Amino acid sequence: MTAETDLFCVSHLRWDFVFQRPQHLLSRAAKERRVYYMEEPTFDTGNTHPCLETHVDSSGVNIVVPHMPTGLTEDQTHASLRALVDGFFEEQGIKDVILWMYTPMLLPVFRHLEPRAVVYDCMDELSNFRFAPPELRARERELFAWADVVFTGGYSLWEAKRLQHPNAHPFPSSVDVAHFATARGDLDEPEDMQGIPHPRIGFYGVVDERMDFDLLKTMAEARPDWQIVILGPVVKVAPEDLPRSNNIHYLGGRKYEQLPAYLAHWDVAMLPFARNESTEFISPTKTPEYLAAGKPVVSTAIRDVVRPYGDRDLVLIGNTHEEFIAAVEEALRDPKARQATADGFVGRMSWDRTWRQMKAVISETMVGRLPGRSGRASPLAGRAGRVTSGKAVNPLNSETEPSGIES
Repeated sequence: MTAETDLFCVSHLRWDFVFQRPQHLLSRAAKERRVYYMEEPTFDTGNTHPCLETHVDSSGVNIVVPHMPTGLTEDQTHASLRALVDGFFEEQGIKDVILWMYTPMLLPVFRHLEPRAVVYDCMDELSNFRFAPPELRARERELFAWADVVFTGGYSLWEAKRLQHPNAHPFPSSVDVAHFATARGDLDEPEDMQGIPHPRIGFYGVVDERMDFDLLKTMAEARPDWQIVILGPVVKVAPEDLPRSNNIHYLGGRKYEQLPAYLAHWDVAMLPFARNESTEFISPTKTPEYLAAGKPVVSTAIRDVVRPYGDRDLVLIGNTHEEFIAAVEEALRDPKARQATADGFVGRMSWDRTWRQMKAVISETMVGRLPGRSGRASPLAGRAGRVTSGKAVNPLNSETEPSGIES
């Protein structure tokens, strides 16, 4: 994987929506090579000619947004996109390329290409999300058959996906410690929080079907003196379905750069996720971010929060609404109880390290590939089979540069 190898990413997420895993990883990749990030197409009324809108993000990533006419069938959309992508690759001189997939849904657009390697960075079990396309599972099976390497966004997801691909590696969410540690300093309080009393129990992230709205309602009613602060865009949820109370404050989305200023003026940070299909495999990026900011953290019993954060007593876990409220009370009583231990744990994490580890796995896979199907290469059989205990080894348990799997 040399610096001359381009990286072309295909994602279901808008680059400017929420700064999360793809942005962290690809911004780092763009320091070394040309990186392209193609979003799913937008369908524009009145647009009769498919086209690609491109611009360069401040990170150096080239953003590619397809614009398609309305009224096209899926096959017509894919055919138009294939022609646009082929022309774009020729125009940009993209030949030696790694294809980095976040969504299986656009696989038919790229299946004819001959990339150096195909990477599937599986962030979530997308088929469990609300409004997921019914064909998503079948497309993902196709992507598993084509991909050379699979990364997962957490350990529980890896435990499921390693059975579907022989070269699967868990890479849980990491954190930019220095960025969030600024929340421990004397940051100005954002204007839209200045009228909100303490104690403040805060959350930031996408507000969707993964959030336990009954928990928010119960907590607001049980502790009317607590102020619940919610930052983030509301998607797939009707505004009237959000719990409303004088002590629940929806402040809308904020940029990544603004988050430490809000965290600095919260008393407790929370992860109020529901336990449902859409949260079965999530590994919230905000968990280590909250801890890096020096905040006590309370979460529902999400598996990739319980392991390792709850098991190590870095995050308080509430299995029921009552337990969650009691955990917040404990955090308010002694907010620094876990900080030293959390600092030691989170201090070893970084997105720089995660990117280095991923790059090493890709390079090893490319070097060791065997001639395979249709001019492509087959992944190294047995990579994910290097499991002796049935458990993934957390890279944070080693001082070396592990790849995220057991050696």
